[in-house]
Amino acid sequence: MSDINPVAERGDAPVSRRGADEPSRRATLTPSVDIVEDLHAVTLFADLPGVPRERLDIKVHDGSLTIEGESVVRTPANLRLSHAEVRAPYFARRFTVSDDFDTSRIDATLKDGVLKLTIPRREESKPRRIDVNIG
Repeated sequence: MSDINPVAERGDAPVSRRGADEPSRRATLTPSVDIVEDLHAVTLFADLPGVPRERLDIKVHDGSLTIEGESVVRTPANLRLSHAEVRAPYFARRFTVSDDFDTSRIDATLKDGVLKLTIPRREESKPRRIDVNIG
């Protein structure tokens, strides 16, 4: 038997409610991320549907980049929720960032549920052309 408490049973059963003695469970999702790298920077595009800027937390520490966010599913004030199949998930993802990148200059933009993070390369890590002198 599963230890998961269903929101509602099929048929005419009432909506299940979590009891006060049950532990709170939080659905944690790993957001899909596209990563594009070029000579100047690496850019991450993370899908975070329903996550407002106020509920988004981006941290970088000791070569680790962490993205965390909680989506918000709003219920109109004049309605009472009696059954929910859409939950407000918590998103979390962690990356290791190479020393080739300057984490002090990360640029972050959130638009239409997509987080865009651009991490520029350090100048000394960028490829450079070596001129050859004729002797």
